[in-house]
Amino acid sequence: MTSSGGEGHSLKVAIVVPTYNEAENLPLLITELIALDIAGLGFIVVDDGSPDGTGEIADDLAEEYEGLFEVIHRASKQGLGKSYIAGFTRALELGAERIVQMDADLSHPPVEVPEMLAALEDADIVVGSRYTKGGGVDPSWSFIRRQISYWGGVGIRLVLGLKIHDATSGFKAYRRAALETVDIHRLKLAGYGFQPEVAYRAQKAGLRVVEHPFTFLDRTAGKSKMSAGIAAEAIYRLILIRLRG
Repeated sequence: MTSSGGEGHSLKVAIVVPTYNEAENLPLLITELIALDIAGLGFIVVDDGSPDGTGEIADDLAEEYEGLFEVIHRASKQGLGKSYIAGFTRALELGAERIVQMDADLSHPPVEVPEMLAALEDADIVVGSRYTKGGGVDPSWSFIRRQISYWGGVGIRLVLGLKIHDATSGFKAYRRAALETVDIHRLKLAGYGFQPEVAYRAQKAGLRVVEHPFTFLDRTAGKSKMSAGIAAEAIYRLILIRLRG
C-alpha cells in the first residue's frame, strides 16, 4: 500500500476507484475530481496489478496530491467486488463519513459527485442511475447494446425484487453507516453481480436509497472488460443469493 498526505487532512469524502489497465484515464479522473474542490476529499485507488503501469501512475499521483491519497496494490485480478470491499474497508478505517465509488474510465462523470453527496443528506445511499427519469447512455451506443443493457437490468431487478431502476450501476455514494449496515464483508459476488448484490442487501436492510440521474459515457481510452458470459454467470449467482435470502 502506498499513501500520501493525511497530516492535518480531515477525511470527509473518500473516492474509491478500482483500476485495471487505466493508465490513460486515471490521471484525468483525479484531475477532474480535484477541480470540484470538495471539502475533506481523499482518494483510495485499488489496483489489481495492472500490466500497463496504472499502479505506478497511481503512486505518482499519491506523491503529487496534497491531501489523503492511498493506493492499494494487489498482485492480480481478484474481481471488482473484492476491489471495492478493500477500498471501502480502508475508507471506513480512515474515518470517512461519505464514500463514493466510481469507475476510472470516466464513464461516471465527476461533475455529478457534488449533487450525489448533497442527496445523501436525505438518503443512506445515492445510486447514479442511467434508467431513471433524466438519465441515459452514450448516444453512440447501438440499438442492440441499449436493449441488452436495459433488459439485462430489468431481468436482474426481477430476480432480486429490486425497486431501483439501475441495479447494475457502479456509480454510488454512501453514508458510512450504510456500508456498516450492509456489512460489506458478507457480500459474496466479486464480479458483475457485486452491484446488484449491494442493492439487494441495502433494500433488505431497509436503507433509504435514492437514484440520481446521469448519462453514462463510453470510456475515453482502453477496452471494456464486460462480456455476455460474465453477465450470465452473475444472474445465475444472483438467483442463488435470492433463494438463500
